[in-house]
Amino acid sequence: MRTRPLKVALLGCGVVGSEVARIMTTHADDLAARIGAPVELAGVAVRRPSRVREGIDPSLVTTDATALVKRGDIDVVVEVIGGIEPARTLITTAFEHGASVVSANKALLAQDGAALHAAAEQHGRDLYYEAAVAGAIPLIRPLRESLAGDKVNRVLGIVNGTTNFILDKMDSTGAGYQEALDEATALGYAEADPTADVEGFDAAAKAAILAGIAFHSRVRLDDVYREGMTEVTASDFASAKNMGCTIKLLAICERAGDGGSVTARVHPAMIPLTHPLASVRGAYNAVFVESDASGQLMFYGPGAGGAPTASAVLGDLVAVCRNRLSGATGPGESAYAALPVSGMGDVVTRYHISLDVADKPGVLAQVATVFAEHGVSIDTVRQQGRPEGDGEASLVVVTHRASDASLSGTVEALRKLDTVRGVASIMRVEGE
Repeated sequence: MRTRPLKVALLGCGVVGSEVARIMTTHADDLAARIGAPVELAGVAVRRPSRVREGIDPSLVTTDATALVKRGDIDVVVEVIGGIEPARTLITTAFEHGASVVSANKALLAQDGAALHAAAEQHGRDLYYEAAVAGAIPLIRPLRESLAGDKVNRVLGIVNGTTNFILDKMDSTGAGYQEALDEATALGYAEADPTADVEGFDAAAKAAILAGIAFHSRVRLDDVYREGMTEVTASDFASAKNMGCTIKLLAICERAGDGGSVTARVHPAMIPLTHPLASVRGAYNAVFVESDASGQLMFYGPGAGGAPTASAVLGDLVAVCRNRLSGATGPGESAYAALPVSGMGDVVTRYHISLDVADKPGVLAQVATVFAEHGVSIDTVRQQGRPEGDGEASLVVVTHRASDASLSGTVEALRKLDTVRGVASIMRVEGE
């Protein structure tokens, strides 16, 4: 074993960073044996140096992250500060000064992954980011390496633990959205400002990363259709149960029917209880991968939290350090396919539409005519009068597979009917 340690700079020492530092210390001997050389924490960049950080030598703590990554003796920079800047500049500076990078920064990778990969390649360094998607679940490396000889057609997953906890609570207890969100916040699953989670921004960044790797094409955050889950109601769950389904916020990346383009989207969807993703409870994540040769694979586990995410970071650290010792680099960006990204209108799936309509004869025929005129075939219809006798009824239509563009045209036309009082909800049906 080489005696000179490989030096690691840690950018950020919050929930994840502190766990990375702890594991590096407590598992130092095992890490050294696995790598072939000891690893040494050479510096920790933070914003608040006065804060006590148990187990970390105060002499390693600095507020000058730029000076830390510019040190010529740093072998690997671990970036867990998040956000776009200063993370982007710090990572590119690390490459320029000879260090490889391990990152958990999904937002940055979804926005500027191609540029970061190019910088890593230019300087002959590694960029690894297993922790950027689904926490401790091994997902990036299996897609990038284990399935490198296969053709992935679809990636369907629950990649945000906060939203899954909220939807699971609504499903299992009948709680409303706000009540479930309040419980998630009290338990520490939701941030004080949960927007990034509940509006799908977090999942969309992960979807962009997964689509790019799965389909060997560049997919940016702006390419991902995003729809939040704040409008999901107890009535939606009741309708889902009537269909033998539940509701999940899904990240879906797939090849179009002709294989000539890809789509990436995040939105709430009904999914059959028989599908493996339907049984994913609480704050857990799971990703379902469909490929030509391997068939169907599912990856499941804790998708967030300090220790689980740190586990993924340390796995990357071991791989990067091994590469460093051998003088090699691991897989870089694979975008050779360069498939175009199609818009949401090209997506084909089933739909569950709930309408408030006038409770009188002929309404169903009018609604069915609108669907037919837009080429959307109806699978089932359920109409129910309201007990309050207000002259209105609820009409639930479940369609066969149709394009999102056709469905949008249908809904627009339905809103113009005098007999349709309102479109209560539209939910896609996936996983069948």
